[in-house]
Amino acid sequence: QVQLVESGGGLVQPGESLRLSCVASGFSLEYYDIGWFRQDPGKEREAISCASSSDGSTYSADSVIGRFTISRDNSKNTVYLQMNNLKPEDTGVYYCGASKGLFSSVQDTCVGGAIGGPQLLDAWGQGTLVTVSS
Repeated sequence: QVQLVESGGGLVQPGESLRLSCVASGFSLEYYDIGWFRQDPGKEREAISCASSSDGSTYSADSVIGRFTISRDNSKNTVYLQMNNLKPEDTGVYYCGASKGLFSSVQDTCVGGAIGGPQLLDAWGQGTLVTVSS
């Protein structure tokens, strides 16, 4: 069974850091483009950061450049999102998604994943809540 499970969310104060993890089972994440997405209640899903399986290139939303870093550990079949200098506007439920051969660029993975979400990508997690508040 193809599955993604996120963890690492929580309540932090502005300026603090969190590292989200997304563990894959039932498939090898190494061959999949991956992405982190955020959705707040009543708002549209947005792409945070994505990484290509072919060349390791990454794409991130302007709002997180310089603060968030996406990475993967293929030996652990896990993708991470290191989030530094968190801001209240980073609050939301964070989801990881994976797709194989669906998009031609890492930017398209982010755009397509934000639009299609679990209905489009090959695998999608259940989400982990991040709350940034003083």
